[in-house]
Amino acid sequence: MFETLKQLPVDAILGIMALYREDQDSSKIDLSVGVYQDENGNTPIFESVRRGEQQVLAAQQTKSYVSIAGNAGFNAALERLLFGDEHPALRDGRVSTVQTPGGSGGLCVAAHLLLRAQSDARIWLSDPSWPNHMPLLQLAGLKLEQYFYYDYQNHCIGFDRMLAEFEKLDRGKIVLLHGCCHNPSGADLSREQWLELTELFERRGIVPFIDFAYLGMGQGIDEDAFGVRLMAERLPEVVIVTSCSKNFGLYRERVGAVSIVSKDAQAATLALNNASNIARGIYSMPPDHGAAIVAEILCDDELRALWIAELSEMRDRLNDLRYLLVNKLLERNAPYDFSFIAQEHGMFSFLGIGKEQVIRLREEFHIYMVESSRINVAGVNQANADTVADAIVAVL
Repeated sequence: MFETLKQLPVDAILGIMALYREDQDSSKIDLSVGVYQDENGNTPIFESVRRGEQQVLAAQQTKSYVSIAGNAGFNAALERLLFGDEHPALRDGRVSTVQTPGGSGGLCVAAHLLLRAQSDARIWLSDPSWPNHMPLLQLAGLKLEQYFYYDYQNHCIGFDRMLAEFEKLDRGKIVLLHGCCHNPSGADLSREQWLELTELFERRGIVPFIDFAYLGMGQGIDEDAFGVRLMAERLPEVVIVTSCSKNFGLYRERVGAVSIVSKDAQAATLALNNASNIARGIYSMPPDHGAAIVAEILCDDELRALWIAELSEMRDRLNDLRYLLVNKLLERNAPYDFSFIAQEHGMFSFLGIGKEQVIRLREEFHIYMVESSRINVAGVNQANADTVADAIVAVL
């Protein structure tokens, strides 16, 4: 039977990661992998996570299942983190949340829920978007379209063109937005743009599907959550998928959630019932360990304060690295203006160089990045910034 299967192309990012591992050069630099790295190239465990995990293990008395919807303490704490304690959608009982295996699990459950509600559901993704959005949502059965987002020539959001495309969408159409730290461009919507977008979605009856994988890593928790909170307050229906991989460093624990904002409490109960039923059919029960750690942190004042401080330190370092790289390139009189990198947020940005130059960086200088020139800013550090800048100028 399986001899009928066909060989599929290697995932672009995984392929670059494999090339990096095979490279025997001791000075090689990885700017491709999508995980946070510290100055030593490690992906550290937060101290708040370490302490929270110890408290969870000390108090835990069973490994029995929790529930299909997941850890109730985690779900409630995450809702308060996302929306704030006094948000009207929470107050009115309009929000229902299901814990999922990572953000990818959340996207999968949300996609199936959208299809159950609308059998011919079609979703619009930003161009570009996270590479796994397309195969993941297609595998669930959604029909996909794209909307203009990033202007590669001017290194900014093509907001007017994006709005013009949304004006053509019919009521009930679904648009996937990045809550903050857009992956792969790093170009985020401003407050004014969120306000304008919300007005358009409200007027045209468009349903936002917000992937919120980097809360707190852009400008701050409240600042990053502005768009999500605004849309949840103004619009009758919003779907939000959250990941704790980056902002808690819980990559391998697969901690995520899908939160559905419905028009009223009755509809929210219906959404929770159906989302739980879908989760049951896909993976039955979510893993509890990582979610229990997050709940412990968010519900303990001391651990929460420590986590916020660690998250702030990580965010500040990412922003400092952006300025570091821009200044190093400026010092070398790079023929291109890279100042846009310092205005973007999160872990990712496009350098804006060609595929041939990316290949030269890899083959001649042992610097690895995706061939679109998307880099993980966290792969830059004080020790390698000069090397990276010298190589980029050399290939230009």
